[in-house]
Amino acid sequence: MEFSSIIIISIVQGLTEFLPVSSSGHLVLVPLIFNMPDQKLVMDLAVHIGTLLAVLVYYRRDVWEISLSCLPWKKTFHKDKRRLGIYIILATIPAIIFGFIMHNILPEGIRDVRVIAATTLGFGVLLGVADYTGSRTGTIEQITLKSAMLIGFAQVLALIPGTSRSGITITMARFLGISRVDAARFSFLLSIPVTAGAGFLGVLDVLKSHDAQLGMDMLLAVFVTLVAGFLAIAFMMRWLKNSGMMPFAIYRVIMGAILAVYLVF
Repeated sequence: MEFSSIIIISIVQGLTEFLPVSSSGHLVLVPLIFNMPDQKLVMDLAVHIGTLLAVLVYYRRDVWEISLSCLPWKKTFHKDKRRLGIYIILATIPAIIFGFIMHNILPEGIRDVRVIAATTLGFGVLLGVADYTGSRTGTIEQITLKSAMLIGFAQVLALIPGTSRSGITITMARFLGISRVDAARFSFLLSIPVTAGAGFLGVLDVLKSHDAQLGMDMLLAVFVTLVAGFLAIAFMMRWLKNSGMMPFAIYRVIMGAILAVYLVF
């Protein structure tokens, strides 16, 4: 891929993965908008490694404490951190199962603009409703196993482009009464296992291809996505302290409507 194409795709992935506007949808649409050849799916996975690193860096303290608390031989541990870690693992299982099935049935994924238009619009409306009606007081410590699993099953819908992994999990968390900041925090932490799995599949694909240039392209994509993703998380968490999801919901509705008009005419 050309250098400029890698930079554009990586920035788009880094920003849209953590903003509730659908990274997969944008990764399909960007080549159409900029008249670029559609990026290989392996590049999609490469930029997911960058977003994984962005979460690990930003939430390094949470990740460290949760990891230590989940060690079976550790005698002293933070009870809430261990519970959160267990919930994240269990909530990830549905996405892993359905993701594995989809990867084998549709290795190239779903890359249909009609699907993106429908999911962008529909789940955008749902995000706005959830944020408007949801409680502002629920904390991440109050998440129950049932709530965690519901959010985990909602995450499965993100396999459909245009849904937005962060968007659908935050939407479910808001419907369950979790505050905006803690809904986003749980959503980002929940992304770690799934994104790690997607990145692992991408690495395997590169090793099988024996393409050295593809490997270098991946490294560049990972670095640029890491930087863009970290900035997106920082922006999102600061934004949610004083504002809501409505601007993102409106953006999705407008984008979905434009795509619908484009498909009709």
